[in-house]
Amino acid sequence: MPFLVLDRLTKRFGDHLAVDSLSLSVEKGEFVSLLGPSGCGKTTTLQMIAGFVEATSGSVTLDGRDLLSTRPSQRGLGIVFQSYALFPHLTAAENVAFGLEMRRVPAAEREARVAETLALVGLANFADRFPRRMSGGQQQRIALARALVIRPRILLLDEPLSNLDAKLREEMQIELRQIQRTVGTTTILVTHDQAEAMALSDRIVVMNAGRVEQIARPHEAYEKPASAFVAGFLGKTNIVQLNGSAVSVRPEKIRFVQGDGLVGGKVTTRIFQGNHWLYQVETSNGLVTVIRQNDGVPGPAEGDAVRLAW
Repeated sequence: MPFLVLDRLTKRFGDHLAVDSLSLSVEKGEFVSLLGPSGCGKTTTLQMIAGFVEATSGSVTLDGRDLLSTRPSQRGLGIVFQSYALFPHLTAAENVAFGLEMRRVPAAEREARVAETLALVGLANFADRFPRRMSGGQQQRIALARALVIRPRILLLDEPLSNLDAKLREEMQIELRQIQRTVGTTTILVTHDQAEAMALSDRIVVMNAGRVEQIARPHEAYEKPASAFVAGFLGKTNIVQLNGSAVSVRPEKIRFVQGDGLVGGKVTTRIFQGNHWLYQVETSNGLVTVIRQNDGVPGPAEGDAVRLAW
């Protein structure tokens, strides 16, 4: 039996349909991402699970218990916000302990759980430091520790890495996934970053205009998108007309070939991007994007006639 079930969950704000009959089943311990552009309904969905927004219709059940009729404070959820929402006047340890104090956990147990959770996120030596003296990544870890220390049944993450720079975000993605696997907490992540969703998730829920476009494992959604929207949102793609039908081809699947190829054209742009070259090739099918790994072998130059295959 699924652990968390959203059944035809719907939210209207006046005439605006923000979430349109969303159904999703999540297994215990699973990491699921709600992925889509701004305004697609992913954050509203998370807020309905948390109890911050009242659903118009539908249901949310957690291990067979009706969540929508349960007060937010009684739902047993841990939440990490985009802004981290740390208390600036409290130390790291005091921030982490706050939820335990609200639950009247005895002092000795509280101290042990705070120390354990700070160690889990790699900040055992930062217990007495205030948020203003921490980096963005350290503040993010404290917010995560505060959510985990209460031992939530579900961890809700609302764009938790969006305020970090690209390098730190990549590092935190790895850490977040390792921590989630260690504690085994069922996790729902909201993000607009397709690379982040694919790196972290067991499954992704691609949303568009309040509706679900596809629910699948990351590599399945990427390799076999259910719609043109999914294909375009999950990364670069080319729509090529071939033998009377339209074909979606990822740029990294296309290669330059000698002699016969499926499509011929001329290189109009070549851009170096470190571990790969990005090409644009003008063909009878329009502009085709090609990604060629930087393997040290010289590739076509701008202006060269080429043949493409995939």
